Amino acid sequence: MPPPRTRGTALRHRLAELRGPDVPAKALDARALAALAANPGCARRAILDGAGVNKAALASALGSPSAFGQSQFALTRGNAFEAKVKADGGAELLRLVHEKLDRSAEPPVEARVPDLTATGPRGRTARTELELREATAHPGAWTLLDHPMLALDVAGSPAFLEPDAVVVHPDGSWTVVEIKSFPLLDGSADPAKVGAAARQAAVYVLALEELAARLGVEPEGGTAPLGAEGDARADGTGVPVPRVRHRVLLVCPRDFSNLPAASAVDIRKQRAVTARQLARLTRIEDIADALPEGTCFSPELPAEALTAAVESVPATYAPECLSACELAFHCRTRSRREGAVTSLGRPVRAELGGLTTVEDVLAAARGEAGDPDDPAVAALRRAAALRAEALEAACR
Repeated sequence: MPPPRTRGTALRHRLAELRGPDVPAKALDARALAALAANPGCARRAILDGAGVNKAALASALGSPSAFGQSQFALTRGNAFEAKVKADGGAELLRLVHEKLDRSAEPPVEARVPDLTATGPRGRTARTELELREATAHPGAWTLLDHPMLALDVAGSPAFLEPDAVVVHPDGSWTVVEIKSFPLLDGSADPAKVGAAARQAAVYVLALEELAARLGVEPEGGTAPLGAEGDARADGTGVPVPRVRHRVLLVCPRDFSNLPAASAVDIRKQRAVTARQLARLTRIEDIADALPEGTCFSPELPAEALTAAVESVPATYAPECLSACELAFHCRTRSRREGAVTSLGRPVRAELGGLTTVEDVLAAARGEAGDPDDPAVAALRRAAALRAEALEAACR
């Protein structure tokens, strides 16, 4: 008799069924998590990402392909630049960390670069945890973790994340390093791209904080007190307690060259927003339990069956989705067909209160529907009256 299925095993089995038979899971990376946190009310994206569905293939099967994502040229250029930054045991990278974030520490003449090779994401996560524990327990030297694997609980399901690098300082504190291929021109970069990198780094910081909280609980029981941000303090047993720095290092090409330049980015705001939004996500198992029996998102299904499966999960579309989600074109078409005001943007939606469709808004503006005491309805009627006056004056 097979062993009883645990809650976690049952959820993984259910998500595999939603993905489709023999369809490999697509890893949920930090970029996707940051986009998901920006739209926590979208149950559709939550369940598709949680189940590891390839949304690009799904969008193509639905007839709404998206060009969302990095070009192959950008990926190749980024990989080449990252290799240059990490050459010689990460000497240049550690020099930049020392210069921008920790000048008071000893210069990184030699650093420990452990091998993080292991089988599968869970094995790599365990290996990363082991090496971080080792580096923190023996402070005094620099340690560079190249492409560590971190785990973060997202709506009751683990997401495995792979930052470019994590550096352990001589004081035992941890820093996230983000390496990007967009340039730093005269010491500054495109604010939109820096903001996206900061949101991505905030996800890694949250995952490291979860790990640090586990490492901070000693065998004797109780959690060691945490010191100021950037410190690695010891509790009564003398075991160092890791701290995750909230200033990350962003490494980019300098001007139009391939030489690395770096900037320290404070991501406390992005971390707080991301943590709050991820906490708002409905648990993935609750969304899965509410789906009709036999629901499957395999791109191999007939178009009608696949469309019905996708439409069985409510979505919260906004124009911002066009730059963050492969299903944005499909959801936009449905949103416009239904006349949903969300297609006009979140600020407009927030101003309209209980008016959820364009038809409701126009009816309220014409005085055909809506509560006159509702501030949104009153504002619409006032705007309609001013428009009528302006048109009348223009026709005279």
